[in-house]
Amino acid sequence: MNSKRITEDNDLKKAFRIRKEVFVEEQGVPLEDEFDEFDKLNDLCEHILVYYNEQPVGTGRLRVVDGVGKLERICILEPYRKFGLGKIIINTLEEIAKEKGISRVKLHGQTQAEGFYKKLGYHTSSDIFMEDGIPHLLMVKELVE
Repeated sequence: MNSKRITEDNDLKKAFRIRKEVFVEEQGVPLEDEFDEFDKLNDLCEHILVYYNEQPVGTGRLRVVDGVGKLERICILEPYRKFGLGKIIINTLEEIAKEKGISRVKLHGQTQAEGFYKKLGYHTSSDIFMEDGIPHLLMVKELVE
């Protein structure tokens, strides 16, 4: 189990396949809502893949919005969700944020994942809101060195 930054289009396509399977096919997010202008290899966004037995099975991305790191598009293919890969994705994105000098991160977490994010040090900072028909919460964390 390991993660890596995406630096090639081929790996970005792997991340897109994972996101499509989880968000579009499994959770019913409209395809046009899942992919946006930040889905490129550039300085606006850092994408990662997480691997299990040498296979890419999870992904996430980090954007910096008004000086705060925003963790986005975090997902793992269903058969691999019980192996601790979510924690690897979050830790990797947080490390990238620290490298960029970011001390605070946030995410829109699905309500069913609130406990998972709390275990990783996130605090709920909003009431429930809907995003693509799925209930979410704003969660934040202060990063420490």
